[in-house]
Amino acid sequence: MKNLMATIFLHSQDIFLTPIYLLIVSFIINHYSKSKTKGRLERKYFLIGAYSRIFGGLSLGIIYEFVYQGGDTSAYWLYGTRITDLFLQDPLIGLQMLIEFGDKYSPEVLRYIYDIIWHPNPTEFSICILSGLIGIFSFKTYSVITIFFALISFSGSWKMYQTFTFLYPEQKKKLLISCLLIPSVIFWGGGMMKDTICLGALGWLFWAFHMGLIEKKQIIKSVIIATVSIYTIATIKIYILLAFLPPAMNWIFLEQIKKVKNKSLRLILAPFFISLGLIVATLGMTNLTEGDERFDIDNIGERTKINQEWLSGGVQTGSAYNIGKLDGTLNSIIEVAPQAVVVTLFRPYLWEVRSPIMLLSAFEATFFLLYTVYLFITIGVLKTLKLIFSKPILLFSFVFCIILAIGVGTSSGNFGTLVRYKIPLLPFYLSALIIMKSHIKDKQKIRKG
Repeated sequence: MKNLMATIFLHSQDIFLTPIYLLIVSFIINHYSKSKTKGRLERKYFLIGAYSRIFGGLSLGIIYEFVYQGGDTSAYWLYGTRITDLFLQDPLIGLQMLIEFGDKYSPEVLRYIYDIIWHPNPTEFSICILSGLIGIFSFKTYSVITIFFALISFSGSWKMYQTFTFLYPEQKKKLLISCLLIPSVIFWGGGMMKDTICLGALGWLFWAFHMGLIEKKQIIKSVIIATVSIYTIATIKIYILLAFLPPAMNWIFLEQIKKVKNKSLRLILAPFFISLGLIVATLGMTNLTEGDERFDIDNIGERTKINQEWLSGGVQTGSAYNIGKLDGTLNSIIEVAPQAVVVTLFRPYLWEVRSPIMLLSAFEATFFLLYTVYLFITIGVLKTLKLIFSKPILLFSFVFCIILAIGVGTSSGNFGTLVRYKIPLLPFYLSALIIMKSHIKDKQKIRKG
């Protein structure tokens, strides 16, 4: 795989077609921003977010070509060109492949895809298919396909931004940074990668849950978007969904409790609704993972142990970390959970840096650590916890981040993979910190007044 990316950006079609497609995409983005955004400021933020994500995706391609000399992104492109060729040569077989996706492929389809090593694995093969479908109208050009991957990612991040700013409109500028401008999210969430598609789907799912189940608006649209998003995440990285569902269901039920005007009735209903939310989420998680060798509840401890050993054992660059011993049981995951949260949110430390890309992650982690400590000191530990539990959106964000941090922190084993695995939680974590700070300022204004 090392030389799969070699000279991709030097191909004449990349050099020639990328500026043309950028002009076309820029025209569409500008037209959309004029008609769908509210006011000049929001339009400005939309454009900043879109162009920065495209820049991040193209940058990732360049880094993988000249620094890593290949990687998963190159394989997704290479195998994607095979899918493109299939659709151009025999569209009916191509449609048959899409219908059979995730099941056993017929001999007619296997004749075309047998040598694509990922075809038995829906997780990776789905990205190859998406790359191939985009390749049909982009002349199989790596950089052009990347632009469309980046736009998918941005679309979800923009819906996430809209949801947070709907709840906290006075924090639009700061939430722009948390939802759209975190450097590692721009870089790792913009390229031709699994993380890019999951990030986009997660943002849409967050919007659909809020709009359809809490605001009870655009219900049909929300249900369709939620269904597509859940299917996408479940196919590619189901563990993100497992981290999202329990706090999301809890968030929905807590918001319903808030609408009950009678305080005594709220206190009575709260335990019932919270328990109901957790039961629904648990049943959903169990059904989603039943029979899955990687994430079935009965197997998750052992799979986490194997994954961590494989990733950390194969690293020769000094980027491996150790949070404790995993023996394949859920109890061992629980024991190392605090270390997993710390390593995911606040490491690598600056003195652990071994590469320029790791330096970027270290600066971010240092910022998250200092900002978190600052807020806890300013508010106080008990008052911070009280604030979190009093605001359903804060409780959802922090619980989601903690669950996902435990999952990726225990299974990664090295900072190289961790920086990619954790990007779905970073916008939620920073947004939650920004919202917490806004509540502090509001209380200070009331005291001064």
